[in-house]
Amino acid sequence: MSPTSETAHGGRRLVIVESPAKAKTIKGYLGPGYVVEASVGHIRDLPSGAAEVPEKYTGEVRRLGVDVEHDFQPIYVVNADKRAQVKKLKDLLAESDELFLATDEDREGEAIAWHLQEVLKPKVPVHRMVFHEITKDAIQQAVRNPRELNKRMVDAQETRRILDRLYGYEVSPVLWKKVMRGLSAGRVQSVATRLVVERERERIAFRSAEYWDLTGTFSTGRPGDPTDPSSLTARLAAVDGKRVAQGRDFGADGRLKSESVLHLDEEKARALAASLAGTRFAVRSVESKPYRRSPYAPFRTTTLQQEASRKLGFGAKATMQVAQKLYENGFITYMRTDSTVLSDTAVAAARAQVTQLYGAGYLPEKPRVYAGKVKNAQEAHEAIRPSGDRFRTPAETGLTGDQFKLYELIWKRTVASQMKDATGDSVTVKIAGTSADGRDAEFSASGKTITFHGFMKAYVEGADDPNAELDDRERRLPQVAEGDALSAEEITADGHATKPPARYTEATLVKELEEREIGRPSTYASIIGTILDRGYVFKKGTALVPSFLSFAVVNLLEKHFGRLVDYDFTARMEDDLDRIARGEAQSVPWLKRFYFGEGEAAGGAADAGNGDGDHLGGLKELVTDLGAIDAREISSFPVGDGIVLRVGRYGAYVERGERDQEGYQKADVPEDLAPDELTVAYAEELLAKPSGDFELGTDPVSGHQIVAKAGRYGPYVTEILPDDVPKTGKNAVKPRTASLFKTMSLDTVTLEEALQLMSLPRVVGTDAEGVEITAQNGRYGPYLKKGTDSRSLTSEDQLFSITLDEALAIYAQPKQRGRAAAKPPLKELGTDPVSEKPVVVKDGRFGPYVTDGETNATLRTGDSVETITPERGYELLAEKRAKAPAKKTAKKAPAKKTAAKKTAAKKTTAAKTTAAKKTAAKKTTTAKKTTAAKKTTASSAPQD
Repeated sequence: MSPTSETAHGGRRLVIVESPAKAKTIKGYLGPGYVVEASVGHIRDLPSGAAEVPEKYTGEVRRLGVDVEHDFQPIYVVNADKRAQVKKLKDLLAESDELFLATDEDREGEAIAWHLQEVLKPKVPVHRMVFHEITKDAIQQAVRNPRELNKRMVDAQETRRILDRLYGYEVSPVLWKKVMRGLSAGRVQSVATRLVVERERERIAFRSAEYWDLTGTFSTGRPGDPTDPSSLTARLAAVDGKRVAQGRDFGADGRLKSESVLHLDEEKARALAASLAGTRFAVRSVESKPYRRSPYAPFRTTTLQQEASRKLGFGAKATMQVAQKLYENGFITYMRTDSTVLSDTAVAAARAQVTQLYGAGYLPEKPRVYAGKVKNAQEAHEAIRPSGDRFRTPAETGLTGDQFKLYELIWKRTVASQMKDATGDSVTVKIAGTSADGRDAEFSASGKTITFHGFMKAYVEGADDPNAELDDRERRLPQVAEGDALSAEEITADGHATKPPARYTEATLVKELEEREIGRPSTYASIIGTILDRGYVFKKGTALVPSFLSFAVVNLLEKHFGRLVDYDFTARMEDDLDRIARGEAQSVPWLKRFYFGEGEAAGGAADAGNGDGDHLGGLKELVTDLGAIDAREISSFPVGDGIVLRVGRYGAYVERGERDQEGYQKADVPEDLAPDELTVAYAEELLAKPSGDFELGTDPVSGHQIVAKAGRYGPYVTEILPDDVPKTGKNAVKPRTASLFKTMSLDTVTLEEALQLMSLPRVVGTDAEGVEITAQNGRYGPYLKKGTDSRSLTSEDQLFSITLDEALAIYAQPKQRGRAAAKPPLKELGTDPVSEKPVVVKDGRFGPYVTDGETNATLRTGDSVETITPERGYELLAEKRAKAPAKKTAKKAPAKKTAAKKTAAKKTTAAKTTAAKKTAAKKTTTAKKTTAAKKTTASSAPQD
């Protein structure tokens, strides 16, 4: 059957996309005869642990999920949370005459399509359906013009996946043994972490320099107006022909880079200002140049992330989540692209809107063409632009919230890219005068006027530096000519200090990774998310601050795995992977060189670019000899005056002296302390205080050690789990933790109090109907909970002292006026596109969750109440629905009519109870075996 044959002949076509939202949109464009269903992302992957590997595989294959001895054959397993969805897809396929694989048109999308074909094993014709925007015309065109699966793209994605698995599973255990359990290493995440750490090292090594200059306000003596001001402000540029030192003239050590400049200190600057009082000044020169600024290229993935960060305050992850929804709902083209190219249709649409909205005077004679500047740009996508052959203005979309903001940003940038240049003039005026002691002082002022705003009428790009002047900012100077006399209204001496290099933000880190050609634009958001989730980096405002833990990790990697975190090596590795994608290199030989270091070096990243033919060891050899790694050394950093910072199992601390010797001091370092803020003076303060990490004793029930700690969000108590307990992954065990009451302090809290705090919530009792009442401590204070009915308590002490009678008395009272029966939602997100019900964020027993009243989904690592977007909430609910098993029809219980039937019912119940016990026993035995298998392999299953 041809894919263009009519459905009237009885044919049924199954179209598989990646997300439920996309399925809903596309279904509306295809109509009857088509069934559109989502795979909900990848349906299979490499196993996350040995327990998921089929029994026929043994040894290293079980640990890695890759058979390194047999051409790196990957072992794929269907994800446990996708089995129900796979069954649903198989059932739908059994009733279909054709299969269309309509996943995204990039490497990941191509790989998902291939995995679907491998798992579903279709016996009907299969077509690869591709499109870069979800509009009716684009979808119908894609159905009429399918293609074959691109196996080369699949091979490229598979090679990356295997490479990342080998890197993560071989290097991560080294971090576990030498730094801390639960850590991870990754091909790009480790390099990104190193960049953040190196920037912090620069800040630590930085020494500020003080310099002074003068600011003068000069008047022409003429009346001013908006086009010709009467005065100007200028800075001292030179004294006796010698340029005055500015911040750029000092090095990171606080010293002048060259002696050819004049360094003014406060005394000299004030003396010069005083000697210039009453001096006659004149214009020494006026230099005018034409100003021209061309529009910015349309967005690609990284520039969209950067600009959304600057202008909207979105993180990279949030930007991609919002863009994904805009794409799936047909508002923009595909959002993972390296391209700045616009199709002829898009150019025509943009030019039409320029004429319509700004007039023909803003339209250049010829369409603007933007050539791609990204090395090894992936796939033949367009730039990110509004979809369709006529762009909807933001007001026409009906969008709201974050989706509206991001669409407007994309729309403005696209339209502006087809507008005329901005033009004007830039002027530099130099003003001279002779001081009372005969020195020649030259001041300088720069101005800019824009005579034609061109594309700036539609859009002006933001700046990473909040103090930077944007392109559309004008600085008008008086119209003066050489020799014109000026009077000094005021001359002041100004002090300045050089500043350390700014920390990375998400936007600037993305920019740095791209400039170094490390990683791929489509992965930057997840990389930043990973280093934040792992605790390697935390945020202060928008700045990315490395933790002390990341210093230890990077220190180890640099000293013992230098090649793996080398910037050039990682970039060359990216080149090699692109060569494999283009068919210019073979995957297996490349992986062999990388992993085993086999044979003579053959160029590329596998030999670190070493062209001398020397044999170089591979990854396997690097991780074999761990004896040379001194765990204490790589986790220790001198602060000064005999104080050393160490990264330990429970966090960072400072110490002075030798343990078990007189005078030894130790103190925890606050989790939110930026490394460059740990000065000798601050370390002394910490050591002078009681230790922030108090060992309170051992829990007599669990046997776990209980400690009190100073945390980022206040003091708390927690238990220390044994090393063999998994801290990450699906089987992770979270330690019991509880915040101290406001009346408690770290240096006085007792073991009994700690255990009591960690016992919350406390069951107070049950009411007459058997509903349980609990006492809990929440973000809004202590409260009682009975079903969905919550009542506030007046003090934290009541959590442990309140009796059942007292609790029932509280519930016997009517709710306070204006309060709902249950706690109010933490955040309202809008209407879910699937259930069409309002979605809110609520605070549950196990943390915040999103709900539409029918489906609940807990917030994931990296999500927070403050930053979660409506689109992210809908996505979590869609994933939860996809995982939920089909509801079974409940059987009605037999009516109780006679005593004989009651007896039979009792016998039946007894039989069921016995069978249930047998089943439970079997499950317990199976669970024990599974747990044992997981414990055996826990140390071999880091996340990639």
